Amino acid sequence: MSITETFFNWGVLTSSFPLLLSGLRVTLLLGLVSIIAGLILGLLISLIRIYSIRPARIVAKIYIDVFRSIPILVLLIVVYYALPFVGFRLSPFMSAAFALTLVSGAYTAEIFRAGIEAIPRGQFEASQALGLSYRHMMMDIILPQAIRIVIPPLTNNCVNVVKDTALASVVAMPDLLKQATQAQALEANPTPLIFAALMYVALLWPLITLVGRLEKKYRRETAR
Repeated sequence: MSITETFFNWGVLTSSFPLLLSGLRVTLLLGLVSIIAGLILGLLISLIRIYSIRPARIVAKIYIDVFRSIPILVLLIVVYYALPFVGFRLSPFMSAAFALTLVSGAYTAEIFRAGIEAIPRGQFEASQALGLSYRHMMMDIILPQAIRIVIPPLTNNCVNVVKDTALASVVAMPDLLKQATQAQALEANPTPLIFAALMYVALLWPLITLVGRLEKKYRRETAR
């Protein structure tokens, strides 16, 4: 059997493509939910870490350090298989989204914290001199500048979240990798896995390219 028939078998791809497409839809949905929830959680944790009372800051720091240290695969298994023993039973999708959100939120919190702390102190002092409330200072002055700074690392974090969705197959999630593995077993041919990898590349390559362009743009603007 030639390399084409083994790894790029058109007949196998045609028969397994609907399965791959359904897995791609699940991967996109899981990635989108985890990214949005992680952004919201990360912003909240970063504000607590910077501006809240000391006990809350300590709790936020512990959360960030713990969930940046736990392997996502271990966390997925704990959420899906261990939580039912304490009365919390989540579906495979919710388990994966919950675990990915916790980890993404921890990384996002550090990204936002770095962005906020990069804003010159004079911006805060000027806002206070104008009599702006904390909410208006953050929403109108500080966060717009911080978001501009953190867009490149946030985009890179989004890429990592989408890649990590592949680990959701361990909790029986019918994501792209799970469906590709199933198609490979049904067809006794690795072609579905090859094309699943190409789907990941097609999905993530534009984001990776965007990260590079944003970083170059930010470096040029900072150098001025």
